[in-house]
Amino acid sequence: MSERSKKIFLYICIIVPFLGYCIFYYSNMIKNAPFRFSDFESIEFSYGAPDNMLNKYDSKTQEYQYVNRRDSLIKSTLRLRKDDLLYLHRKATEYGFWNFPDDMTSKTATSDTTENVVRFFLKFNYKEKSKQMRFDSNFGGDPKLVETAKTMIKEVQRILSDAEDRN
Repeated sequence: MSERSKKIFLYICIIVPFLGYCIFYYSNMIKNAPFRFSDFESIEFSYGAPDNMLNKYDSKTQEYQYVNRRDSLIKSTLRLRKDDLLYLHRKATEYGFWNFPDDMTSKTATSDTTENVVRFFLKFNYKEKSKQMRFDSNFGGDPKLVETAKTMIKEVQRILSDAEDRN
């Protein structure tokens, strides 16, 4: 065999099957991703004191309630556009929300520490699955995880305030 035919044989026997397997494996993995926007149904977000979280939003019912600066409870309807929901879905994917633990609350809470604690609840609902996160503002876990969770919550709050300004 010549040197050229040896290289061709090597490509056919090793590299072509490897590339074929990679394409097959990753295409199925992407197609069967657990959280796809095409399966997205709704988002639920609430925050406040751990015993009563009065600030709530549910994109399925479009009910939005919050406590304003004068301590009055305001109830309204707020519709998020599909672009807003897609943006939140992509941010959740970017920040690795699907890998966050479900419970990031402080286990050792005393009456002194619970006065200034804000608890957040964020839930993405899909056709077959849902992912939720419960997060305390004084959570003492991994600093990168805490910062990422705070950033995700700020993005949701920003989208809600932008949608409220549009209405």
